[in-house]
Amino acid sequence: MGMELLLEKASTYMKEQDLQKIREAYEFAEEAHRGQVRKSGEPYILHPVAVAEICMGMQMDVVTVMAALLHDVVEDTKVTLDDLRERFGETLAGLVDGLTKLERIQFRSKEEQQNENYRKMFVAMANDIRVILIKLADRLHNMRTLKFQSEESQRRIAQETLDIFCPIAHRLGISAIKWEMEDIALRFLNPQQYYRIAHLMKMKRTERENYITELIDKIREKLEEMGIQGDISGRPKHIYSVYKKMMTRNKQFNEIYDLLAIRILVDNVKDCYATLGIIHTLWKPMPGRFKDYIAMPKANMYQSLHTTIVGSTGEPTEVQIRTWEMHRTSEFGIAAHWAYKDGNAAGVVPGSFGEKMNWFREIIELQQETRDAAEFMESLKMDFFTDLVFVFTPKGEVFELPAGSVPLDFAYRVHTEVGNRTIGAKVNGRIVPLDHKLKTGDIVEILTSKHSYGPSQDWLKIAQSSHTRSKIRQWFKKEKREESVEKGRELLERELKRLGLEPHEWTADEKLLDAAKKFTFNDVEDMLSAIGFGGITAAQICTKLTEKLRKEAEEAQQIQLTAEVKEMKAPASSSAEKKRTSHGVSVKGVDNLLVRFARCCNPVPGDDIIGYITRGRGVSVHRTDCANIPTGEDGEEAARVIEVEWESSVDANYSVEIEILGHDRRGLLNEVLQAVSESKTNIAAVSGRSDKNKMAIMHMTILIRNKEHLQSVVDKIKRVKDIFSVQRMMQ
Repeated sequence: MGMELLLEKASTYMKEQDLQKIREAYEFAEEAHRGQVRKSGEPYILHPVAVAEICMGMQMDVVTVMAALLHDVVEDTKVTLDDLRERFGETLAGLVDGLTKLERIQFRSKEEQQNENYRKMFVAMANDIRVILIKLADRLHNMRTLKFQSEESQRRIAQETLDIFCPIAHRLGISAIKWEMEDIALRFLNPQQYYRIAHLMKMKRTERENYITELIDKIREKLEEMGIQGDISGRPKHIYSVYKKMMTRNKQFNEIYDLLAIRILVDNVKDCYATLGIIHTLWKPMPGRFKDYIAMPKANMYQSLHTTIVGSTGEPTEVQIRTWEMHRTSEFGIAAHWAYKDGNAAGVVPGSFGEKMNWFREIIELQQETRDAAEFMESLKMDFFTDLVFVFTPKGEVFELPAGSVPLDFAYRVHTEVGNRTIGAKVNGRIVPLDHKLKTGDIVEILTSKHSYGPSQDWLKIAQSSHTRSKIRQWFKKEKREESVEKGRELLERELKRLGLEPHEWTADEKLLDAAKKFTFNDVEDMLSAIGFGGITAAQICTKLTEKLRKEAEEAQQIQLTAEVKEMKAPASSSAEKKRTSHGVSVKGVDNLLVRFARCCNPVPGDDIIGYITRGRGVSVHRTDCANIPTGEDGEEAARVIEVEWESSVDANYSVEIEILGHDRRGLLNEVLQAVSESKTNIAAVSGRSDKNKMAIMHMTILIRNKEHLQSVVDKIKRVKDIFSVQRMMQ
């Protein structure tokens, strides 16, 4: 889609001055992305234009469309946020910043970087919802062009879309984007099932179309009779929703009835219920299949009447009845409720969904309480990406909670004080334990007491939502502060004793204050309190406390090693000179030969060795089991093999490469390095990576004296938790 077509689409709902701004943003983006191409071979500018078009389909305001055109300029070009701020204003720069990945920061792993990117995006979204609307449009266009990616990238992006972006689109009620992303993701993750369901649906649809047309004609006739204006159409089901139904409910394809439903759009709510009455007089409704989402809207603001009727052929058919406004909300969710105000930052219509979307505020709260990005994402997935249950108070108020919630979660959702004073709960009039799983439609009554002692530590295990757990932790921070400080101090002293350190030396105020500052605590008591209630471990504090000590030990070791090396290099007698150039290896029957170690097997004292006379580079020393040594079959080459042996009195360092395999976890490499350092061994080089199965593979070049020294280093590394194997490498 070119610029002109984009402006034409925008002109249907925007003013002339807005069109000028969009043109300006387009020209800026085109200039910035000039010369860049996508993997499909198309000019890069076509991607931001497509994203802007999707935003226009949701009738977003001019700032959102401009941000969509410019969403990649900071990430992929030389343009900075300050440039955008200067040219287009603070609001737009804020939107683009929320969409820009954190590329320039060094992260330990790809996963950590991804979590931090998501965290940044969600916090930006909580401040301005337009961030996520642009992101969804961006992801949708990336999914449409997924075929140009490698197979591995296709599967990774499709899975990520299903795990994160589809649930977001669902929570925001943007079903038009959600359904398309789900179907594309399924096509790449399980193509066999996708094409099978598509084929079966096509066959069944052809069969059912005549039947559906007959039902529609009957309804239309009746509506006209009653003077109700309505738009009636058949609605095919999406492939992913059929697949999900088959998987979760363990059904065969022919057991799924609502492949083709009837959708009726009318002018107002009164007509919705009147139409429902007409449908139920024409055909018998199926018991238990009627849902009134108008009186009880879903959390994502979806409103509609759903009923399943049994037609003349005896086949169940779903009918959905809603107003035009409800239909727009079901397609575009939160975007349909966006109010654009001239000259101001865009906002949302108050009351329409402000109360319903209070989970945004909770994201901000969660962000303030959680330092770790991985923990933040876990909490988010738990609280916001799970299915919901709807429960009632005895007065009929509705509360939405994550699936699997217990009365305790409900109590804290009503009010923090109610949660803190909880002593029991009733569900549907019966007393239940606090870990009772709630179901949609349950009437929950919380029993409280003024004389309650407050939350128990066990509640942290019972609570299912991160919101509840953070509230319980807050209480322990505040109410049980003295107790927590005392407990924290005790745990810290115990940990120091375990490490073989004298507690009173390390618990001095200035040392503790230094550690507290490193963990961004206000004072020592805050830190000790956090240890006491489980916000941070004593081991983490000890690591920070002894950081300086470890550095000094490493420096001392380095100095010692340097001194040893200097000693080795010091000028000596002629006999010592011979030993030095021979690297501690003597050739039988020959003196003063140039000797070097083969890099393919890196022999060390203690290994069985053999020599090979090279052309012009002296004698190359190999391990006897080295694959590069010529055998008797090699004729002339085999004649070059000579006997060599280790000299007994040489003190030198030999380079050995080892491979370490283990289970990837935080701090594994650090512990391995510490184990090597404790064995007084110098490290020449280290590299490591992790594969998708959480296997950590480390390659390390160490300087050792002999085979026994190497064995002791290997044994030390093997003692590290989660290490599977340590072996010497042969090239």
